[in-house]
Amino acid sequence: MKTLKINDKVTVISGDHKGETAKIVAVDRENHKAMLEGIGEIERHMRRTQFTPAGKKTIHVGIDFSNLKLVEEAKYDKSARETTKKDKKSGQKGAK
Repeated sequence: MKTLKINDKVTVISGDHKGETAKIVAVDRENHKAMLEGIGEIERHMRRTQFTPAGKKTIHVGIDFSNLKLVEEAKYDKSARETTKKDKKSGQKGAK
C-alpha cells in the first residue's frame, strides 16, 4: 500500500467532494487525515488582534485517507541532490 505524501495528486472517492481532484498540502499521520488544496477550507472567526487584524482565519479541514485515491505520485527531482564520492587513493571527498 502506498502512503500519501505532500504534493501527491489525489481524487476524493466519497463524501461531499466526491470526484474532485486536488494536491495534498499537509498530512496529519496521527489522525489519518490529509489537507487538500482548495478542498475542505473553512473560515474561523476570531477576535481581532495584531496577528489577525481581519478577525478571520482560513484553515484546512482534513479528509480521511480512506476517502482518497492516489492519481499520480509526485515527481521528485533526484538530480537536484548532489552525491559526493571518496577517492580511494587520497581519501578526499569530491573526487570523480
